[in-house]
Amino acid sequence: MQLIASRYERRKTRQIHVGPVAVGGDAPISVQSMTITKTADVEGTLQQIYALAAAGADIVRCTCNREEAAEGLAQIVPRSPVPIVADIHNNHNMALAALDAGVQCLRLNPGNITDPSKIKLVATEAKGRGVPIRIGVNAGSLDDSLYKKHGGATPEAMVESAERELAYFDDVGFEDVKISVKASNVPLMVEAYRQLSEATDHPLHLGVTEAGPLPGGLVKATAGMGTLLMEGIGDTIRYSLTADPVEEARAGRMLLEALGLRERKGVDLIACPSCGRAEVDVIKVANDALAAFGEREIPLQIAVMGCVVNGPGEARDADLGIAAGRRKGHLFIKGRNVAVVPEDEMVETLVRYAERMMEVGADQVLAESDTARAEKAAAEDRAALLEVQGADANDASTKIDLIRKRVEGA
Repeated sequence: MQLIASRYERRKTRQIHVGPVAVGGDAPISVQSMTITKTADVEGTLQQIYALAAAGADIVRCTCNREEAAEGLAQIVPRSPVPIVADIHNNHNMALAALDAGVQCLRLNPGNITDPSKIKLVATEAKGRGVPIRIGVNAGSLDDSLYKKHGGATPEAMVESAERELAYFDDVGFEDVKISVKASNVPLMVEAYRQLSEATDHPLHLGVTEAGPLPGGLVKATAGMGTLLMEGIGDTIRYSLTADPVEEARAGRMLLEALGLRERKGVDLIACPSCGRAEVDVIKVANDALAAFGEREIPLQIAVMGCVVNGPGEARDADLGIAAGRRKGHLFIKGRNVAVVPEDEMVETLVRYAERMMEVGADQVLAESDTARAEKAAAEDRAALLEVQGADANDASTKIDLIRKRVEGA
């Protein structure tokens, strides 16, 4: 499908590198997630990292809260398919240990480590190794002095927290920095990032912290990050969901693809919401199709439509689609009918045609298809359904007549 560009240009930022992954500048916006295993469990953590990478994560963060976690990182980093960020809590020595383990980035929370000498020591060590640091401001863990000064967790307090940490880094000449100002409150998070984007040209890591379980957490995180991304703000993103972290990576990738900010990797499945004209259980067919395509790298928009009367026309911009009608599935490519299959073969036919299109292209598949026969069958089924169901399958005209009579008689 042809994408409509946002009216906002992407904000120009400095570029840093987390291992081989560029962040900021003109680099693609990257997707991050975090493991929920104990980092000392090397095999379990690596298994999760590989699952995250397969789901679309470009960078993965692991906690480094004690010595055995740092030792685990020393074994994990060389075997990881993606760069590893060490999440540091209250102990600056864990940051130094993580650097010794070979991590490609650190995340420091300015509200947790507040001693300037310790912060500068970590920055100096990171500078010597060429390892960037994320300043990870969190509205729930600001330094007490900032709460008092600003009267709570305000956008101004969060930005000042980041700027204070940046000043410590500047003192030792450390510049490989990315910044986040996360909050669980979406309007607060959005305004904090807007202000931060005006205050610095360092790359920004977007996220709504503690967004919660599905579906609410997904909605909140998408509302916050999607708003900023459409304004050109953001260089890397992370969904913080109370769910399997694979869902975070998958959601991040899907968000960027939906906004046209990353090239599509997997299927974009669209489906009608169903109506009185639907000939199948659209929800079931759509879910079955999603499961059938799985993690296949098929960057096509595929439509599942409930009826052949309106389906092919409404989804004419989809690369491939199928619509139900009289116990048959009518397959179409760019709105043109190409095949008719039994209803119970709709999903497997979609997958087969999608794979063929990836092999030879849509034009070749159209050339191979008996479009005349398929279009004739679709026209016959449309006519039959219109005769049985009428032009108003949802009986809206009867309701409208009733409303008008009620209003006129009032």
